[in-house]
Amino acid sequence: MDSNSTAKNLVVYFSMPETTEPENMSREEELSTVVIDGEVLGNTQYVAYIIAENTGADIFRIEPVTPYPLDHSELEDIAQKEQSENFRPEIAGMVEDIDQYDTIFFGFPNWYYDMPMIMYSFLDQYDLAGKTVVPFVTSGGSGFSDAISTIKDMEPDADVVTDGLSISRNVVQDSKSDIIEWLTEKGFIQ
Repeated sequence: MDSNSTAKNLVVYFSMPETTEPENMSREEELSTVVIDGEVLGNTQYVAYIIAENTGADIFRIEPVTPYPLDHSELEDIAQKEQSENFRPEIAGMVEDIDQYDTIFFGFPNWYYDMPMIMYSFLDQYDLAGKTVVPFVTSGGSGFSDAISTIKDMEPDADVVTDGLSISRNVVQDSKSDIIEWLTEKGFIQ
């Protein structure tokens, strides 16, 4: 990647911390979160923050107009229903002037071997033609599944990085140096 001083980066991510309380978390809550200085962050949120902090990127959190429930089993039911119905949740807020960005870091948790459907909503809403799209995922072991080919299909005129960053939910809390090393190897930070 060429170093271009006028290039602007954006981290777009969806993350679902299932609690905001760091005490007495359930197993599901512990697996989907990291606690940094007493603050509960979703796994993907934490990775997004590290990427933004180290690349100077702007950041945009994808959030649904209708919030997802914090209860794990309710969230699972909704996520599976959205997938089976190919439902596109409406996104609250929008990226201001997406044309100003050259590189979009695109992050999400793997939900049932796919991106959460709200990521499809984002790709439907924005044209990323001519941009470099850098996927990153947090998962319990399934990595990207078929998400990268899905992103390429939905954004055929974007340059989608096919070897994106995949972080296991089991090591997110300790992944900062690995994320920085990956960003450096890919040329996103000097």
